[in-house]
Order: sequence, then structure tokens, then C-alpha cells
Amino acid sequence: MKIAIPVDDTKQEVCVSFARTPYFLFYNTETKETMIKDNPAAEAAGGAGLKAAQALVDEKCDVLLTVRCGENAAQVLQAAEILMFQTNGTNAMENIKAYEEGTLEELTHFHAGFQGIR
Repeated sequence: MKIAIPVDDTKQEVCVSFARTPYFLFYNTETKETMIKDNPAAEAAGGAGLKAAQALVDEKCDVLLTVRCGENAAQVLQAAEILMFQTNGTNAMENIKAYEEGTLEELTHFHAGFQGIR
């Protein structure tokens, strides 16, 4: 299973923005490997949520752990059957552990999006 988490410039702390996070941390639960990739939507003029969501689809992610998510991005992720859970705390690896232990709540509320507002 592949888990994605938006992370800030430290590449260890959860970023509060899904769409405009500078990086995504990817964690493979089978191999225990961690990989960091640039978010191709971080500097997008518009549609950042859709572009970020598509990047996770392209990476063949199974799960997204995030603080929040916009409606448009959520629709893309749901269509790709990517499960979404709300992070608890700021450390990415602690959130992965919490997910594996089943203590994170499923993300069911999505905001309207910020449409280019940073």
C-alpha cells in the first residue's frame, strides 16, 4: 500500500495545505521505503487541488493523510478510490504509524477550495 502525506520544507512535518504543499512524502507499507517528491501543483496559477490530486493518482497512491482537502481534489481522489484520513499532529511518520494503528479518522468534510488564494 502506498500512503501520501503533504509535507512542508522540512520534509518531515505535515503541511496544512494539500494542494500547495511543496512536497509529498510517499510511504510504501510493504517495503517500508519513504520517498519525497516535489508537488507539481505547488506554484500552479489555478486548479492546484486538481493537479495535486492527479499527481497522487499518477503515483498510484492508496491513502492520503492530510489536514484538509478541497472539494474538487476530493472528487478526483474519491474517483480513484484513494482513501483520505485527517492527520493528527504534525510529524509525518507519526501520522503514518497512527494510520497503521487505525487511530486516524476518515476525512469526510471538504472545503470549497481557495481558488488561487494563498
